[in-house]
Amino acid sequence: MSDDSGPDADSGPQTAATDATASDATVSLRTARPTDAAAIRGIYAPFVRDSPATFRTEVPTVEELESKIRAKRAVDEYPWYVAVRRTADGSSDDGEVVGYAYASRLRERAAYRWAVETSVYVDRATHRSGVGTRLYERLFETLRRQGYCSAFAALGMPNPESERFHEQQGFERVGAFPAAGFKLGDWHDVVWYHRRLRDPDGEPAAPRPVSAVDEPCEEG
Repeated sequence: MSDDSGPDADSGPQTAATDATASDATVSLRTARPTDAAAIRGIYAPFVRDSPATFRTEVPTVEELESKIRAKRAVDEYPWYVAVRRTADGSSDDGEVVGYAYASRLRERAAYRWAVETSVYVDRATHRSGVGTRLYERLFETLRRQGYCSAFAALGMPNPESERFHEQQGFERVGAFPAAGFKLGDWHDVVWYHRRLRDPDGEPAAPRPVSAVDEPCEEG
C-alpha cells in the first residue's frame, strides 16, 4: 500500500510468489534507477489489470514511475531495489529487471517515522526462483541499519501465495480491513502483516538516510 511504485497511498497491496533459490551468478540486486521505469511498469501492469493484489485500476505511465524513482532517490529516506538478470557476458548493466522491492512511509504523522510499509513484485515468469526473498532480505538489512523498527505489508485478498511468502519472511498477520476495496467485479479484504526489524529501546534516534548505510556496489 504505497504510492512509490504506482499504487495509491491507501490502496494497492503488493503480491509476491513463494521463492526457492535464485543464483547469484544469474541475478544481481542494485538500487532502482529512473531508467528502470519501463521494466518496473511491465512487471506491475498485470497485477493492476488482472488482480486484486493492488487496488490501483490504471497502470501508471513510464514518466510517472521515472518521477517517483527520482523523488525517492532525492529524498533518501527509503530504499528501492531491483533484481536484474545478468547478460551472457556476466554484466547486469544491460540485464533484464525481473523484480523490485521498496519501502515507504506508513503514515504521515511524525510518531510513525520508525515504521515502514514494504512492497515486493516479481515478474511472473520468475516466480519461485528466490528473487523475492533476496530483494526482501536486502531491503530489511538496509532498513535495520537506517534505524527503522517495524515493517508492515498490506495484502489484497485473495492472495494465498503472498500470504505464504510473507509468513516465510517472518511476518505475522495482525489485522484486516474487511471489504476495503471494489475491483474486478467484487469486494476485497486487505490483510495487514507485521515484521519486527529491530527492538524499540527508549527514545530512538531519527532514521538515517539510505545513502548513509547502503552499500554502493551491486549485490550478486
